[in-house]
Amino acid sequence: MLEDCVHCGFCLDSCPTYVLWGAEADSPRGRIVLMGEGLKTESELSEEMVSHFDRCLGCMACVSSCPSGVRYDRLIERVRPQVERHWDRPRSERALRRLLYATLPHPRRLRALAPLLTAARRLGAERLPERVSMLIKVAPHTPPSRAARAKLPEYVPAVGEPRGRVGLLLGCVQRVFYPEVHRATIQTLAAEGFEVFAPAAPDCCGALELHGGAEPGAIERAKATIAAFEQAGSGTLDHVVVNAAGCGSAMKEYGELLGTPQARAFSDRVKDVCELLGSVAPRAPRGPVALRVAYHDACHLAHAQGVREQPRSLLRAIPELELVEVGTERDVCCGSAGIYNLVQPDAAAELGARKARHVLDTGAEAIAAGNPGCTAQLDMHLRRLGRPLPIHHPIELVWRSLAAAAGG
Repeated sequence: MLEDCVHCGFCLDSCPTYVLWGAEADSPRGRIVLMGEGLKTESELSEEMVSHFDRCLGCMACVSSCPSGVRYDRLIERVRPQVERHWDRPRSERALRRLLYATLPHPRRLRALAPLLTAARRLGAERLPERVSMLIKVAPHTPPSRAARAKLPEYVPAVGEPRGRVGLLLGCVQRVFYPEVHRATIQTLAAEGFEVFAPAAPDCCGALELHGGAEPGAIERAKATIAAFEQAGSGTLDHVVVNAAGCGSAMKEYGELLGTPQARAFSDRVKDVCELLGSVAPRAPRGPVALRVAYHDACHLAHAQGVREQPRSLLRAIPELELVEVGTERDVCCGSAGIYNLVQPDAAAELGARKARHVLDTGAEAIAAGNPGCTAQLDMHLRRLGRPLPIHHPIELVWRSLAAAAGG
């Protein structure tokens, strides 16, 4: 795959780190050169090589822009586990990664941590250095309502004649900090004729570990996720639905990660909720939602999964909703990228501020984004600019439209 790159440079304008610094080694083709040098010389990893690999967000924008079809996503996801296995990170970096993997993929721990984050803000912890305080800064400032925090139903029947049975991944960060997205997903799918199973297990699909190079943990979570959905709905699910872009991207990679027929069959059933609803004729009537909305392409939805038009189509079908596009650097990552904004906070902050300004330039009254990491990152940087905007998952706006049509 390394030889597929002809170094044409079409990837440069879409690569976030090249856009920031203009350094060849921090571009996709530059990193491919470093990968090739490592293979040819069989040399040990150097600090410089690791720094360039670490600075990559894994946003996959280069994959979308490459005319030669270079699978950079596969390359960087093979390199990162090698880095974690063979590179001795400084003690502080190892501790930070252990902390993140010990908290973010665990909903119960996150629930316990949430009030502590609020208390830390009140004590002024956000004024601490970026590397120390980033988790406190990026966590949502507005806690979910009591109704949203109520236990999600594990089964909801279809409204009218069923046209499919689906399982919904509840996961970790989305479940704790954005449960209203799950409620909107369940209710909309049911209204559109799908039986919905939302099993409490698994805690996490493994996306954070997979995209961060912690491959052993990602493999175990992938196996647990497949097993949980095999049990849900007696193994007769037509689709496994995801409403977090990073999770959907990881689950569609299970076949390659595990290399088993079962994993490949599972991956083939995974659909983003907008991808699924965009593939069927709508049943439930839509009511008006008078709002000017800027749609933000989550990288792991647009680039990794190729889901671009479906969310936009769903939003355009809502009466009185005006959809506007982010014009400048639309395909450049916002800087969230899994744990990137926690382990590379300086680069992530530059990207987040740029994206927030570009969104504000649209004159939008709200933002639609299909990934919790993007939501948290954009919210933080809009607040820093003193111009916060409400940020909704597209499915929340669809559900609001359905509720408006029903007089709700």
